[in-house]
Amino acid sequence: MDYKELYQQEQKKYQELMHRYEELDIKYENALSDAALAKENLAKIKNSPAWKVTKPLRVVYFFLKRTKTAYVMYGGIFGVIKKLAHKMHQKKVQKDYGSKSYPSKEICSQQRGTKFSKDITFSVLVPLYNTPEKFLREMIASVQDQTYEKWELCLADGSDEEHAFVGEICRELAKGDLRIKYKKLEKNLGISENTNACLKMATGQFIALFDHDDLLHPCALYENMKVICEQNADYVYTDEVTFQGDSIDNMATMHFKPDFSPDNLLANNYICHFSVFDRKLLEQTELFRSAYDGSQDHDMILRLTGKAKKVCHIPKVLYYWRSHAGSVADNIDAKTYAIDAAKRAVRDYCKDNKIPLKSVESTRAFPTIFQLSYEIAGNPLISIVIPNKNHREDLEKCVESIRLKSTYTNYEIIIVENNSNEDSIFAYYEELKKQENIKVVTYQGEFNYSKINNLGVREAKGEYLLLLNNDIKIISPDWLEQMLMHAQRPEVGAVGAKLYYPDNTIQHAGIVLGLGAHRSAGHSHYGMPKENLGYMGRLCYTQNVTAVTGACLMVRKSVYEEVGGLEEEFRVALNDVDFCLKLRQKGYLNIFTPFAEAFHYESKSRGFEDSKAKKERYTKECENFKHKWSRELAAGDPYYNPNFSLDYSDYSLR
Repeated sequence: MDYKELYQQEQKKYQELMHRYEELDIKYENALSDAALAKENLAKIKNSPAWKVTKPLRVVYFFLKRTKTAYVMYGGIFGVIKKLAHKMHQKKVQKDYGSKSYPSKEICSQQRGTKFSKDITFSVLVPLYNTPEKFLREMIASVQDQTYEKWELCLADGSDEEHAFVGEICRELAKGDLRIKYKKLEKNLGISENTNACLKMATGQFIALFDHDDLLHPCALYENMKVICEQNADYVYTDEVTFQGDSIDNMATMHFKPDFSPDNLLANNYICHFSVFDRKLLEQTELFRSAYDGSQDHDMILRLTGKAKKVCHIPKVLYYWRSHAGSVADNIDAKTYAIDAAKRAVRDYCKDNKIPLKSVESTRAFPTIFQLSYEIAGNPLISIVIPNKNHREDLEKCVESIRLKSTYTNYEIIIVENNSNEDSIFAYYEELKKQENIKVVTYQGEFNYSKINNLGVREAKGEYLLLLNNDIKIISPDWLEQMLMHAQRPEVGAVGAKLYYPDNTIQHAGIVLGLGAHRSAGHSHYGMPKENLGYMGRLCYTQNVTAVTGACLMVRKSVYEEVGGLEEEFRVALNDVDFCLKLRQKGYLNIFTPFAEAFHYESKSRGFEDSKAKKERYTKECENFKHKWSRELAAGDPYYNPNFSLDYSDYSLR
């Protein structure tokens, strides 16, 4: 083909595209015109007398519609009543974390008289800037009311001339309490430099960070002191609530946090308030860096927890974050620069620690809750191990979804045949064997999920393993990349995906130790709608969990073999949780990522089994599991706050 003919062909394509563009442009303009007309008509309807007169009827209609939906959703009238009672109980329990949690005079006296093994002064740093008088006085009073009395309050004031009263109040209070240190700054230097000015005044061994419009629980420093002495902690953080108005009992959000979770922290500054740390961690580094103003806390927490020898979490509400107009607690848009600063903090932390970060993007949950993507090293082979018995249709859907959806192509599929007795499935096996990267191996003996997978793993050639149920249908094209990017990290053990039932409710989003009626293990956010953001956005970012389901689990083959694979004493249930606990015991982190998504039709490969026998078997395996992991169960799941109920998977309070 000569260049002239090629040019003519390309010119023709260009003209066709331009024609298509013009058509779409006309449609777009028409759509805008229609939308404007519809908006105008809707405004006329809403302003008409008939619309206003019929308002009571619409209110009744939508009430009945919502009632009917709730009736169906919660299983009849008793289900609705139970749900309402549960909500009322949650509201009642919330109050226990506010002023009701304040200590009595006797407890205050006891705490003030406590002798600790260490002699520590806390330097509480508070940068001031145009602080309202009420907020200022309440903030200082909350420090003076501390039951642990070895503290100093370092106040650096960058307020303007119109707010000269800030300095007057501070100087007045400092005269009556020598632990209060105050300095008027020549000008406002920004939150980072103002806080660094506080640090220059500090003489304490531990630093505590406190915002100028918030409140501390009276026992905050006492509880931190206990943990520092008992666990030799050098970085401690607590739970917190956001409140509105004049009372801490008017709670807007309650943030009960997991124990230290490095993956959570990269994706979301979940630690936030109240942080206390050994000032030795600041050697050769700054406290706050002005380049990260707006998200200076995230930058600082990443750096200091990265250096800390012992990071501890106190699962108690000891910090009250005031939400008001202009505060980040009220609206992140009040400080939009915080989003860019937080992304920069994450990128720079990864660069400094040689973490192969590819990108960091905001998620649908919140602008400062991120999806992190990592570079994948090389092009390693992934061995996908699928146990199967009969159910040709399900297996075919599973395999085809892998083949048609997956953008990562270097994989092999190993089907482990388990006592099938239908001709159609064997005919399908023959079709599969014609594929270069698919093979079928045969397991003989009674059903044992662990043995079946262990057999498949022995046949695997890949550096990475993916245990997969035959009733999985892939949704995310990059599901293998999303799991592999974490599985390749040397500190990571198992990686799990986000799985849905066919009705678009959540089946798996990480497993919580001790959750559920048997108090063995259960799925968090179970049964919630697919688009739910989760507790504090937890369905929208990659995080550390105790365990993930074996229905879709990736792990390095060397790590799988290191811990002895799946324990064959757990024939059907809890073998995946047991496996993940063995990984945790070896020091590995387990990961749940919501960015690898699939439908799960739930355990069809097991076949029919008498319900009574099934219950007895499950009960026996639960007892074996609880005996084996009794210490871990007693300690509680570190990634699930002890203030949460073990009866519900929706992060309800105890």
